[in-house]
Amino acid sequence: MTTAPAHTPAAPRPPRVLQRMLSLHDFEAEARRRLPRPIFGYIAGAAEDNRSLQDNRSAFDDYGFTTRVLVDVSHRSTGVELLGHRYAAPFGLAPMGISALSTYRGDIALARAAQAAQVPAILSGTSLIPLEEVIAAAPGTWFQAYLPGDPQRITALVERAARAGFETLVLTVDIPVSANRENNVRTGFSTPLRPSLRLAWDGITHPRWLAGTFLRTLVQHGMPHFENSFATRGAPIVSRNVLRDFSARDHLNWSHLAQIRRQWQGRLIVKGVLSVADALLAREHGADGVILSNHGGRQLDGAVAPLRILADVVDAVGDWPVMVDSGFRRGSDVLKALALGARFVFVGRPFNYAAAVAGQAGVAHAIELLRQEVDRNMAMLGVNHCGELHRGQLLRRG
Repeated sequence: MTTAPAHTPAAPRPPRVLQRMLSLHDFEAEARRRLPRPIFGYIAGAAEDNRSLQDNRSAFDDYGFTTRVLVDVSHRSTGVELLGHRYAAPFGLAPMGISALSTYRGDIALARAAQAAQVPAILSGTSLIPLEEVIAAAPGTWFQAYLPGDPQRITALVERAARAGFETLVLTVDIPVSANRENNVRTGFSTPLRPSLRLAWDGITHPRWLAGTFLRTLVQHGMPHFENSFATRGAPIVSRNVLRDFSARDHLNWSHLAQIRRQWQGRLIVKGVLSVADALLAREHGADGVILSNHGGRQLDGAVAPLRILADVVDAVGDWPVMVDSGFRRGSDVLKALALGARFVFVGRPFNYAAAVAGQAGVAHAIELLRQEVDRNMAMLGVNHCGELHRGQLLRRG
């Protein structure tokens, strides 16, 4: 007597909109249609005149590839080793604040998609879902902390992250004061988020977002709070205390990093470095690596694109992990950074847009699009492994 094989439920069919998403760029235009203007403006916005935002993209145009042909690349792999882990691709998801306003339970959607794709995601310190819930849903997620203003709160926040089970702590250090994000104001976004007729109209004219994200969140979880700025729950997004919670950072210095290194037993990364001198100081203070970043152009307008200083930092620190973010959109961008010496790349806004378009399925699709671009371009470069990339494969234009 034979037993019929157990029926395996078919995987849910991806949303049809994803058939039109052929690159990370496509998600931005679709997210603009789906999100209320203030929410999209917050994600897309940068500081002042957008000079750093624009330079992050134009920096990639400074380099062209030289290729090798008739190389057997039939056994190539996009996998890389980083900080003792094997990842399926040389890129991960950068931290993005308030992503739970882009899609329902956005931080969990991002983290789960990354985990399924075997790449890391970094949970933002300005997220709206408790870090304990995110790490429980997606073990292996990294946590990004904006340091509170006093040593006691720093200690408590670090203890909370360790107790929750995070193994990698990312300290973002490029926000001594709040940036001049006047572009957010022009699109109707403010901190705190102030109810207004304009905000109400934006919600009404985007009923899918209003019902599927905002009202669903209110009904099931209440008014969103900044959950992970401190060891205790932060202010709700509509509270006038929000600005106070994010102030008092202009006195922070390298002694605070030393304090955290003594306390934190896991991997410690410093994000927001834009100079050789600071990369060396981070290494001296016990960090396990740095992420070169200008905060996606959202802090100091006119700050150099990280790609432009990448090679100098790599030369200065030697065999020590240097990662990079800001402006990455294509597999070719990722490969240029790896050829200049980066160990890993982080990508932010496009994955937030993907979440707004189709939730976790959208993020998964975006990750796979970028991974396929990396794989395809490796083949055309004549490269089998990311470790084979080197500066000789780049030609500086002009």
